[in-house]
This record gives sequence, structure tokens and C-alpha cells, in this order.
Amino acid sequence: MAHPVLAVVSEAFPLVKTGGLADVAGALPLALAPEGFAVRTLLPGYPGVLARLEGAKPVVDWPDFFGGPARVVSGSAAGLDLLALDAPHLYARPGGPYAGPDGIEWPDNGLRFAALAWAGAQVAQGAIADWRPALVHAHDWQAGLVPAYLRFGGGPRVPSVVTVHNLAFQGQYPKALLAAFRLPPAAYAVDGVEYYDTIGFLKAGIALAERITTVSPRYALEIRTSEFGMGLDGLLRERASVLTGILNGIDTTEWDPAADPRISAPFDAKRLAAREANRAALRQRMGLAAEPSAPLFGVVSRLTWQKGIDVLLEALPDLLASGAQLAVVGTGDGALQNALLRASQSNPGQVAAFIGFDESLAHLVQAGSDAILVPSRFEPCGLTQLCALRYGAIPVVSRVGGLADTVIDANEMALAAGTGNGMQFAPGDARSPRPRPRAHPRRLARPRGVAAPAAPGDGDRRGLAAPGAALRRALSLAHRLTHAPRRARPSRTPGGHARFRGRQRRVALGPRVGDRAVPLRRSRRARDRAHRVAGTHGRRASRFRRGPRAGPALRPSRAWPLGAEGRAPLQRGKAARRSVGHGAGPAVRLAREPFGSHRR
Repeated sequence: MAHPVLAVVSEAFPLVKTGGLADVAGALPLALAPEGFAVRTLLPGYPGVLARLEGAKPVVDWPDFFGGPARVVSGSAAGLDLLALDAPHLYARPGGPYAGPDGIEWPDNGLRFAALAWAGAQVAQGAIADWRPALVHAHDWQAGLVPAYLRFGGGPRVPSVVTVHNLAFQGQYPKALLAAFRLPPAAYAVDGVEYYDTIGFLKAGIALAERITTVSPRYALEIRTSEFGMGLDGLLRERASVLTGILNGIDTTEWDPAADPRISAPFDAKRLAAREANRAALRQRMGLAAEPSAPLFGVVSRLTWQKGIDVLLEALPDLLASGAQLAVVGTGDGALQNALLRASQSNPGQVAAFIGFDESLAHLVQAGSDAILVPSRFEPCGLTQLCALRYGAIPVVSRVGGLADTVIDANEMALAAGTGNGMQFAPGDARSPRPRPRAHPRRLARPRGVAAPAAPGDGDRRGLAAPGAALRRALSLAHRLTHAPRRARPSRTPGGHARFRGRQRRVALGPRVGDRAVPLRRSRRARDRAHRVAGTHGRRASRFRRGPRAGPALRPSRAWPLGAEGRAPLQRGKAARRSVGHGAGPAVRLAREPFGSHRR
């Protein structure tokens, strides 16, 4: 018998979407069904949700519901078992889930999502006559008050799990709204909903839920530090025993290059030539010059400081000087949107920006780009890089959060082991001086129409600085890989080899296309240098060696606290085979697991 679960969330693909939260909320119930969990998802009754609900049937009525009448409607859509909270005075509005058509957030968002959480708690405690869940899964701050209503509202106790998709968005509202939120005075306490003299939605969920999860193992460790904890690191350290990082995934049926109706030509690892048609289609749709030899970089992202879009603008002169092209799809901060539009207008044929979100265009960017850029300052997990791996584009990412958990840096050690699948660069640190730009005038020149991005306010920096120089190095390497002359694709043989004219040559595995890996070329000099560094040159090595100094050319692919000398110990032999590698292969492994004991 399946275990009934109630999921409370503010958006779910394909009904309503503003980011990765919707992708996960829409795919997770389908993934849990084979594991014996029957998930019903409670969503706000946005007009788009109610319009697509099939077999709609009212199951709960509330005449006085946070300022007006409301009801819960049961139905289904896109394979999801849904409950829609039909409250027209709260959700029947133009624009998006959180803001109006002008991009300004609704002033009563606190009331709107307190109502969603209250309804979720009522349903969990038996408001629907013939159904009661065994567990409530609350997603992000919009459902953060569900554990508070379960704790302080009376009624039967139902266990809850809160998933933190992005700690930067916490939902804080004045304490004067406590009664309007239908919370008792006892809830306003340090171990309740009180958070720095306000009502903290996400803080309440973290403090009161039985279990806390987040979307990658590394992010679960990062948010316990003052650098990434966003003011909640102390509480998260206190509740570390119930905090787990579970890596996000993508719906491989929705994201399947071999059967994707949104792209121009389906392809897979056996039909890579068809990918060229998608590159041409992307150039045509975005208005880029028809230059097949030019590397094509893609960005599908919210255009915000967190996502490092100002870092991308800083590195844009180098990218354009190399002859590469850039296609950007996203929406967000107005200043960054305008900077990208100016860059596209001043560099026609090389830079193209689509302001907004288009699901079909997002798929085409993944299918047609040579590399996908994700220069985030912090990233709980990120799905863009996973889609890139699925569609055969090289992910170029900053080494933070789930990006570091999913992308293995193609440094020399990883290439020697055949494990590299992308490129990482280290994010900057505000405590360190910003790197000086190189003196070459072509490198210093900023493209026409690209203004230097304004520095964010002190309250937004969170101790991080723009890693523009590191991104420029990663872009340079990505350019060399994507701009390399094309050769006949070798036939695969067992053991990770490829045959070239009757002889065998080791080939490093690169980005995955569908269910197979695409080989990346590696020179003999690079291979020999990797063996010398690893101490395996000539098949002779000591039992224990010191690792290489961390640097742009050779570093562990997943950053971890290094010693005073900046070195990471390496270990060989049986212990190496039991440990989890970080850019090293089966012959050379890091001796410790820095970020948890998970294995992927």
C-alpha cells in the first residue's frame, strides 16, 4: 500500500513555473510513485492552474478564509494528483505567482502564502473527509509556516519535512501580522516563528519541522557557515542532526534530446551530427551570425546578482574578442537586463538576449550551445548544468553548492581518469583583493554598450565578490575545447578506449548526451604531466604523496578545506578505491571525503 504524502508548494511544472522549484515539485511526485509514495500536491489556485485542472471536484469549503471565501478543489493535470486552493481574492490576479505584470511583488504576499500554509495544515489534519496524509512535505518559504500551524494550531500531530530550495529567500513579515496569519501569541518565540523581531516563514519551518532537507549535499554544509547561512547558520548548525542534502535531478523524459519536440532535430550520442542543426536553428532564432566555426555559449538563468550575471558581463570582452557568440535567455534584475540588451544591440551577430522565459527556447539553447555558463555566486543545486550534460553541452560553472556536486572539473587528473564532464572556476572572496585585469588593450576594452555593473549593496554581498578573472580562464579553456577541429568520431570499445586506425588510445569521457558520454580529446603531453603530478609516471609511485597546489590549471574538482600549505593529501591503493575521488581517477584519490559520505 502506498504511503500518502501531502506536498505544499507555490509552483509546479508544467502548470506554473518561475524557476527550478517548479521543475522539482512537478517531477518529484512521479519519481516517488514507484518507491511506494502517493503524493498529492497542494497549489495556490492561480487562473492557469484552475484552467488545466481535470476532473475538478470541491472537497473543502471555507466561507471566511483570510479575507474572503475559498475552497479546495481536487483534480489532476500532467499526471499529477492535485489540490488547488481556489481563493480568488488571493490568487486570481494577472502577472506571475509572486509579482504583478510590472514585476513588483504583491504587497500581501505574506497573507497569500500564510493562507496556503494554513490550508496545507488543515488538509494534513483531516479537512478532507476520506483522505489524510502520513507526512507533509513543505517546499521553501512559501510553505514554511506549515510546521508552525501543525505545532500551534491543535489537532492531530502530523510529521513534516521542509525542503530548502534557496536559503536567500526566507519570507520575513512584520510581527503585527501574527493575528492576521492566524498564529497564536505562543508561536511568536525564539523557538517558534520569531526571527529578528519579525515573522520568519522559512525560519519557522527550519525550527519546527521534524526533518530538514536541501537540494545538494554540499549546500547542506555551506548553509551551516556564516558565509552562506544568510543569518540562519546558527539554527541550522543546531539542527544539523536532522538536516540532509539530497541532490536534485531532472525529469529525463521531459529533457530527452532523442525525443524532444521543442528542438529542431533530435539527436543522441550515436547521432551527434544532428546536433549541428540545432546550433544553426539557435543562431537563426536568436539573430546570431551564421558562423558554424564560432563557439556558441548559452545562458538560461534568472538575471540576478546571485546567478553571477554581472560576472558574465565582466568576462564578456574576452569572450567576444575570441570570436565566440553568446545567447542569453532569462529575466530578472532590470539593470542586468538592460546591460545585456545594450551588449546585444552593440554587438549584433555575436550577442543575443531574450528577456523573458520561453520553455521551448530554453530547450533549444541546451541543444544548440557548445557550452552552458552558470557563474553563480552561490547555487543550492542548479538544474541548468544537469540539462547541459543531458544535451551534450559543456557546463562551465562556479565551484559552489550543487554545481560542485554535479560537475567534475576536467582538470588534468580528471582527464587522466576519464571522469571530467565540465569545467569549474573558483568564486571570489571579498576578503581577497580583486585580480588586476591584464594589460593588453584588447583585453581591457569593454564591448560597446556594456557598462561596468554597479557594485551591489553591502546587505546583498554576503561576503562574496565577482570571480570575473576565474570565469575568464574557464571561458578560455571552454573556447579551446569547443573551437577545436572536428575529427571522425572513434568507435567505442570496452574499458573506456577508442580505436583509431587499428590502435587504441585512452579517451577521457566528457559531457553526457542522453545516456552516453562524449569523448574529450587530451594531448599526450597533458596525460604525461598528469601522471607526473600524480606520481604514477612510469608505473612507479610512492604509497602516499602530497597533492598538487590548488591552482587554475590543476586542482581538486570539488573544493574542500586545504591545509596551511594549500595542499591536499592524495592516497593510492586499496584505501583510494574506498574513498570518493575529487578530480582523481581510480589510481589516485583524495584521502578524505570533504562534503559528506554520499556517493553518486
